[in-house]
Amino acid sequence: MGNRGMEDLIPLINKLQDAFSSIGQSCNLDLPQIAVVGGQSAGKSSVLENFVGRDFLPRGSGIVTRRPLVLQLINSKSEHAEFLHCKSRKFVDFEEVRAEIEAETDRITGSNKGISPVPINLCVYSPNVLNLTLIDLPGMTKVAVGDQPVDIEHQIRDMLLQFITKESCLILAVTPANMDLANSDALKIAKEVDPQGLRTIGVITKLDLMDEGTDARDILENKLLPLRRGYIGVVNRSQKDIDGRKDISAALAAERKFFLSHPAYRHIAEHMGTPHLQKTLNQQLTNHIRDTLPALRSKMQSQLLSLEKEVEEHKSFRPDDPNRKTKALLQMVQQFGVDFEKCIEGSGDQVDTSNLSGGAKINRIFHERFPYELVRMEFDEKELRKEISYAIKNIHGVRTGLFTPDLAFEAIVKKQIIKLKGPCLKCIDLVIQELINTFRQCTDKLTSYPRLREETERIVTTHVRDRESKTKDQVLLLIDIELSYINTNHEDFIGFANAQTRSASNATKKRVMPNQSISCPLCAQVIRRGWLTINISIMKGGSKDYWFVLTAESLSWYKDEEEKEKKYMLPLDNLNLRDVEKGFMSSKHVFAIFNTEQRNVYKDLRQIELGCDTQEDVDSWKASLLRAGVHPEKSQTMTSGDSVSMDPQLERQVETIRNLVDSYIGIVNKSIRDFMPKTIMHLMINSAKNFIHAELLAYLYEDQNSLMEESPEQAQRRDEMLKMYQALKEALVIIGDISTSTISAPLPPPVNNDWLAKEPSPPTASRAAATAAPPPVRPPVARGPAAGGPPLPLNPSPAFGVPSIPSRPGPPGAYGLPADPGAAQRMPSRPARIPPVIPGTQGLNGASNRFKGDVLYRQG
Repeated sequence: MGNRGMEDLIPLINKLQDAFSSIGQSCNLDLPQIAVVGGQSAGKSSVLENFVGRDFLPRGSGIVTRRPLVLQLINSKSEHAEFLHCKSRKFVDFEEVRAEIEAETDRITGSNKGISPVPINLCVYSPNVLNLTLIDLPGMTKVAVGDQPVDIEHQIRDMLLQFITKESCLILAVTPANMDLANSDALKIAKEVDPQGLRTIGVITKLDLMDEGTDARDILENKLLPLRRGYIGVVNRSQKDIDGRKDISAALAAERKFFLSHPAYRHIAEHMGTPHLQKTLNQQLTNHIRDTLPALRSKMQSQLLSLEKEVEEHKSFRPDDPNRKTKALLQMVQQFGVDFEKCIEGSGDQVDTSNLSGGAKINRIFHERFPYELVRMEFDEKELRKEISYAIKNIHGVRTGLFTPDLAFEAIVKKQIIKLKGPCLKCIDLVIQELINTFRQCTDKLTSYPRLREETERIVTTHVRDRESKTKDQVLLLIDIELSYINTNHEDFIGFANAQTRSASNATKKRVMPNQSISCPLCAQVIRRGWLTINISIMKGGSKDYWFVLTAESLSWYKDEEEKEKKYMLPLDNLNLRDVEKGFMSSKHVFAIFNTEQRNVYKDLRQIELGCDTQEDVDSWKASLLRAGVHPEKSQTMTSGDSVSMDPQLERQVETIRNLVDSYIGIVNKSIRDFMPKTIMHLMINSAKNFIHAELLAYLYEDQNSLMEESPEQAQRRDEMLKMYQALKEALVIIGDISTSTISAPLPPPVNNDWLAKEPSPPTASRAAATAAPPPVRPPVARGPAAGGPPLPLNPSPAFGVPSIPSRPGPPGAYGLPADPGAAQRMPSRPARIPPVIPGTQGLNGASNRFKGDVLYRQG
């Protein structure tokens, strides 16, 4: 069967399973194993008990196996059992093993009939077993009983697929002989995950319970409904035997007697029964492990390499070494400073491609969010004109003013400058929040030392909060400086003459935004490009994505980013922005553009809704549209007392001051947009960087002993990593000693197993005809064609495409020996029964088989 190294491989796989299960982590290695699948009461548990030779599995009606049982059989001189969840205890009494399985099952699933995918690991050491690793899975069912959930069928199916989908898992499909094989749930689910039959072994149970006059001979000979690896029949104890405490050794003897005495099975008795199944599974699992060795070794080596660096650091680790603590503290503080600086200044390594963070987000606050807040705070036009008219009248007093008073201009400008404090303080708050998020992101590497991480965050956040008050004081001081002197000689200020000229032009032209030049030479310059979704009802074509291009005069959209096929161009005149609530079923964040004069914006739509993937994109587009002069919607409601009648002279004065205010506020906005980022960078961000590099270590060093205490999770993780490293290393050493040139039987040739996708097969009773006739007498083996005619075919019309029986020991049948390359056989297009005995050919007409070891058994 193979060399000694191959025989030692199954215990190695068991050790690996225990090692990785005990540390509570997956090594991401699909270790070879055998999963036992079948319907409820198909005899799965009885097969496993026969392997062990002991009664140890729970019994009862309905669903009994409710958690996967990983059963490791290990050949040993002594006999006992061990559970992984109580490894220190050895079970000698197998009644206690059964009780422990029931108790452990109830601990997870409760006392009802629920199931759980969490496995129970059981090792059985015995001189009567061969090395095997099997997984007993819950039986498939279709109807929920008791307190079971209504989807119990799907839960069990999903659990089975978790195990048998892996290419390293052999499938032991258990089917009772007294049911139609074509309806076997075990074979159907095996066909789904293993359509070629490379991993499926059929087991037929309850052969002794078949109706009188019927048998499963054609199935066991792999003629009817064939499998590539064939079938093995077993006879388990009946419920009466179990209730009567019939010994398993006596049951195995009875099983042996059954196959030797039954006329349909005695010619294949040596290849039936539990001992042969156990031996076959041992060989199949060993060969399967050998086939998966290259991939297994490769995965182990890659995992070993990934662990080596960490293991080198922790191999000589001493938690209480003060030198180690000092060195680790110094390294972590330095690394924290480097990481923070990379997050703020930007770095080419470990770039986040999914979200903005750190410096990139602060940059967006500076140049998109803050300008948006400034323009969003834009004063109400009617309210502003009313305030200007009141200011002019109050300055003139009882007199009728002939000239436009400059004091009215100064009063209105100062009132508007004071309003800038709100957006400035909000900008500082946004930056602080992003700084704190960046600190937390950079302290992720300190999770091994929770107290150090907590203290680092506290110290740095306290410093930033201290700088926050100084930064806000500085910004408010700068705004107070702007209020202290209104510089009407500024080079960008339009002056009185230009304001009057502009008053006349504003009657017919749209007012220019403060952040735009009056005569903009770059009015066609692109402000923004990007993808947006136009939300339209399904009746009108549905939502579609387009490539949008925004300039100072228009918003255009194209089919794609090549900008060749323009779909529409929308002028920005009289357009405003409006917020739209996110739809219940929509994942997009939406805003709308509408015409203030109640005209259609696009086709027959009064407003066009545009969608973005994130709220940040919405804010960014709003800021860009504001730069192009598209205002947010504002309430236009006024009370009856708000209506102010003005004479033409007062109206001209109001318009002149209005233009002067507009020009000067534009200058102030430009100045604030420039000094705000500089102030925040100097007083907050650069100060935080200098503090981390120069002072943070001094704050932490005083209490390093308590701060450098490892978390229990980190200590456990280190121990688990070292265990895994040793397990992988040991496994690679053992695998390296195994010869991959071990001689073993290759996989049997393919068979036509399309029957698994068909409707039920012929009834079991139809098999009685083949066994009704007395067994034919074997003649001498013919060495040439029979006289008087052409040679008769061997085993004419074999059912379901099974190769015909040769005249001498040759290729394998259902038992996996290599096929003779020259023995290509015909594959009939449909199943057929074996014809009646032809005189002179009795020795060729029997139910013959080819088994492992190139031994041909014929009916005698």
